[in-house]
Amino acid sequence: MTDKIENKLLLNKIYHAHWIKRYFEFVLGLMLVAISYNLFTRKCNLIYGIGGVGILVNKFFSLDPSIVILIGNLVLLLLSFLLLGKEMTKKTIMGSLLFPLFVKCTDWLVNVNLGSLENILIAGCGSVLTGLGLGLVFRAGYTSGGTDILNQIVSKYAKMSMGKAMYFTDLVIIIFSIFVFGFDTFIYSLLNLYIVSIITDKVLLGISSSKAFYIITEHETAVKRFITQNLSHGVTVLEARGGYTGNLEKMIMCIVPTKEYYLFKEGIKMIDKDAFFIVTDAYEVSGGV
Repeated sequence: MTDKIENKLLLNKIYHAHWIKRYFEFVLGLMLVAISYNLFTRKCNLIYGIGGVGILVNKFFSLDPSIVILIGNLVLLLLSFLLLGKEMTKKTIMGSLLFPLFVKCTDWLVNVNLGSLENILIAGCGSVLTGLGLGLVFRAGYTSGGTDILNQIVSKYAKMSMGKAMYFTDLVIIIFSIFVFGFDTFIYSLLNLYIVSIITDKVLLGISSSKAFYIITEHETAVKRFITQNLSHGVTVLEARGGYTGNLEKMIMCIVPTKEYYLFKEGIKMIDKDAFFIVTDAYEVSGGV
């Protein structure tokens, strides 16, 4: 019980550190995604994520996409609370409620005339702007709600990595675009999803979906407890020897999704401000769950 309380206090410290800058990045990121959604994504009928569901429902029932997104987010928040717990759900509430609001506020952009721009250029601009916005949201330690929640649920109960869960859920949604808007839109949606993922990771740190942490700290037990109990990731402890001193030391190795880089880094620094750690791109992770 004491460990859980300590971990909760540590997370609270992380979320309250530089909170003005982080909230600004979070709100700015959500606004950029909403602008991209109405100015570019809806014009090309790019189908992915909860926004794609909004476009599909609007096509058949003429229902405002922002309403569809809000309803979808509320349902997913309820599922998150039931299946993932209160703590995981708290991180997604703000994004789930603010994003559909921003989509509604920027709804007028749908009527903006982009002139003679080809669909491929419109889709490309939308991909870059969406990736930039999501990168800011994730870097601030939040999510935009929607399929981010679904990805966590699929990852936990289907025993697959977050990366695989993300591609699985978005691919299922994208496939529906073939039957509604045709094969061209399907290709554009796949291309859009790919570019968004690259730009998002680039804004965060590097271009890989996972990061490898190598940590040497005098607070080995506390760091391991934070990683395994609070962030639910496994660790490997390696034997290391100082090249200059020859002293034996313990090195903690852990692979984490890029989206959790901020929490992971700040948690280590708050546990041990003198900790030595290296972060590298993990381009392929095999084994485990």
